[in-house]
Amino acid sequence: MTPFYSLVVPLFNEAGNIAPLMTDAVAVLAARGREFEIILVNDGSTDGTAAEIAAAIRRWPQCAELRLPRRTGQGAALLAGLRAARGELLLTMDGDGQNDPRDFPVLLEPVEAGRLDVACGWRIDRHDSWLRRVLSRFANAIRRRLFADGVHDAGCQLRVMRREVRESLWPMDMMQSFLPALAVAAHFRVGEHPVAHHARRHGQTKYPLAQLLWPPLVATLRLRLRLGRRKSP
Repeated sequence: MTPFYSLVVPLFNEAGNIAPLMTDAVAVLAARGREFEIILVNDGSTDGTAAEIAAAIRRWPQCAELRLPRRTGQGAALLAGLRAARGELLLTMDGDGQNDPRDFPVLLEPVEAGRLDVACGWRIDRHDSWLRRVLSRFANAIRRRLFADGVHDAGCQLRVMRREVRESLWPMDMMQSFLPALAVAAHFRVGEHPVAHHARRHGQTKYPLAQLLWPPLVATLRLRLRLGRRKSP
């Protein structure tokens, strides 16, 4: 049966996080009373992630693995999962356990009601270091000014969107953080809602501080130039 909901979770070396995350995600989606699938994108993991994905598939038949042969990065892994999704509504979240699947209902409501095409989470109370929060706030302010997408927290991967939105996405550096801007550029309606944020319990962050400022700024400028060229006569 074709699922109505498709949840896409990119994973790179997230051993220890998958079972508790899937326990909550399956419970939330099952309570919606409609068919769903969960696509676990194994982005070239080298730890026990593959074994934990296999265990999740045995436990929950709604889960499936999309295994990438080598590490492609979060944006590319997310895009691969979205393109493989069959649902009418596409849901996304990080695989590190910091997003809470129990927040999905507040994001699903405006999309299912037809008020939004993309509903984004907004981590108001972030459990990260103060420096990481400051750098994120700076990068978000620049991005919001350049793209006018109205989103305060483009780094939050807890999202719900209509499947048509994925046609506005293309492969690019840090695509996962520019999804709201790409959707707005394609004239989709984008909004946000506060969601919970938890401290990481297992594994290490894939974005050290050195990568939180310069790479996002470069990617921001490249996208601004590309969107500007598309608008030119």
